[in-house]
Amino acid sequence: MTNSLLRSALILLSFAFLQVAGVSKTAAAPPSEQYKLVWADEFDGDTLDLKKWGYRNLGPRRLAVNVKDCVSLDGKGNLLLTTRRNGDRIETAMIGTAGRFEPTYGYFECRVEFQDQPGQWSAFWLQSPTIGKVGDPRINGTEIDIFEYLVRYPTKMHHNLHWDGYGEAHKNEGTRPIIEDLADGFHTIGLLWTPDEYVFYVDGKETWRTKTAVSRRSQYIILSMEVDKWGGSIDDARLPDAVRFDYVRVYQKKNED
Repeated sequence: MTNSLLRSALILLSFAFLQVAGVSKTAAAPPSEQYKLVWADEFDGDTLDLKKWGYRNLGPRRLAVNVKDCVSLDGKGNLLLTTRRNGDRIETAMIGTAGRFEPTYGYFECRVEFQDQPGQWSAFWLQSPTIGKVGDPRINGTEIDIFEYLVRYPTKMHHNLHWDGYGEAHKNEGTRPIIEDLADGFHTIGLLWTPDEYVFYVDGKETWRTKTAVSRRSQYIILSMEVDKWGGSIDDARLPDAVRFDYVRVYQKKNED
């Protein structure tokens, strides 16, 4: 049995055990049996796996400072990205798979418990190394925000696309489906990315389908917390506060890479 098949089997066995124990950690589901698990981080242990992730945009960003110390594993199978006060400044975190894992197409999924304080937003997204170029998003790529969550909109799931850079030519499209229990417990958020469309899911239910700005180039995964006015006033937040990821998984068809 290959390492990938063995890992898939172990994950499935762990799901079965957790279901028997009354704990739901099962994936919402790949889109079909043709999709196989190709990459995953279950966030076991107590340190970030630097073979899979890198710290991203360290230093000042928006109204906070990204630091390594705001990335942690809780020893219970969860990754925490924490926003905190450190003297006069706000610190938070962002990690990504750039240079480590940059797939083209697939089904991308995370299980997440959102932050509960204002002034910030958490996100699970895909980014292109050439997003700054203006032209054809099939070639240059698209920022694909699988989810963005803001406490100020507690029942709105944000799915967004951005392309043609971030200057005057910038374009975007998105939607905000209503999910009444978003603020409660863990949720499973997924994206099916094919050469022809994006399909977004929340807790296994389709929330958006679009053929707009479909990237056909390799992109990497980002998990982030951002602090800025879009999230409300960080002055009103009781910090520290964190977004908690139980896992990130990627499935692909056999002919995808």
